Amino acid sequence: MHELGITQNIVAIVSEHAQGKKVQRVLLEIGKLSAIMPDAVRFCFDVCAQGTVLENATLEIVEPSGLARCCQCGSEVTLEKLFGSCQCGSIHLDVIAGTELKIKEIEI
Repeated sequence: MHELGITQNIVAIVSEHAQGKKVQRVLLEIGKLSAIMPDAVRFCFDVCAQGTVLENATLEIVEPSGLARCCQCGSEVTLEKLFGSCQCGSIHLDVIAGTELKIKEIEI
C-alpha cells in the first residue's frame, strides 16, 4: 500500500507549511487516473496525523475525472480509468488531466 507513504509525505508537507499552527482542514485533489486510492489515504490520514499539528484535522478529497486528447482527431475524451477510446474509434490518447495529486488548501 503506497498510500501510507504518500499520506506520511502529505502530513509532513502540511506540517512544514503550518509552521507549528494547528491545522483544521486539508483539501487534496487526487485524480481518478493517479493510481492512488482516496479511501486508503483517508484511512491512513488519521494515523499519520496523530501527534502532529494535523491531529483531528478534517481531510477532504476531490477526485477529478481524467481527460485525454485523441491523437487521431484531436477531440478531448473524458476518462474514468486509464484506458479508453475516442468516439472516432481511436485508442491512441494522450492523457492531459486526471493524474494529479495536489494539496489544494490548508486551513489553519
